[in-house]
Amino acid sequence: MSIENKFSIIILTYNEEDTLQGCLDSIKWCDDVVIIDSFSSDKTCEIAKQSGARIFQNKFTDFAQQRNFANDTIDFKHEWVFHLDADEHFTNDLRTECNQAAVTYQFGAFLVPAKEMLWGKWLKYAAGTVYQMRFHKLNDARFEQYGHGQRESDLKKGLGKLKNRYEHYFFSKGVNQWFVKHLKYAADEAQNEQNVTLNKISFSKLITGKSYEKRRVLKAISYKMPFRPLLKFFYMYLFKLGFLDGKVGFRFCVMKSIYEQFIILKKAESSWDI
Repeated sequence: MSIENKFSIIILTYNEEDTLQGCLDSIKWCDDVVIIDSFSSDKTCEIAKQSGARIFQNKFTDFAQQRNFANDTIDFKHEWVFHLDADEHFTNDLRTECNQAAVTYQFGAFLVPAKEMLWGKWLKYAAGTVYQMRFHKLNDARFEQYGHGQRESDLKKGLGKLKNRYEHYFFSKGVNQWFVKHLKYAADEAQNEQNVTLNKISFSKLITGKSYEKRRVLKAISYKMPFRPLLKFFYMYLFKLGFLDGKVGFRFCVMKSIYEQFIILKKAESSWDI
């Protein structure tokens, strides 16, 4: 029995010829796939065209701007949209849950958890559960840039939370690409860190806030902690039980610790505090 599809899917791309096909294969059932490409120079657009996706190009400024561009300018087949990246795959359970959420319409936007995959293994403990607003009804929500990622804004009918995950193959382009990408992310995070002061941190959210709000407060507090790279490793490897993910979990915790050092170095470089 076929399932009536209730939402469109937006995929952000830039030189994704090595990853896009896997993403598209996971959403063959979707009758409205839209590619927002940042002027790729490889075969990304050719692969997208062969799959039947609609392709639009827009200069990349940041993730929030690119997602808002899609929301504001594309004539979608459905009132609901899911924002996906080229290194992410959909699952059947998530598809079913999204369709149900669109029908019941209890919220206008939803946080969606990711299943972080590294070298074929799910980082169940080390990566934990990270939510991003990826599914919403058009005109019920927008995005705003925060650090190297984006957050929800302008919510018209509240923010819900889905339980099923999309799969994120964040290491699909290898070690070199991961470090290159995270050096850029570190620059964004360093800029964001400079805007955070202790009097701007909502400590009350640690008690009364939702899980994603508590995570954001802890992240803001971490900006002020000494020995951050070392603390990051022990927090992920011991407190979050990353050691249960085995050798892959250990390597991931080391990588995230190095990323914290990147942020510190980029902040020092920008302020000449070296």
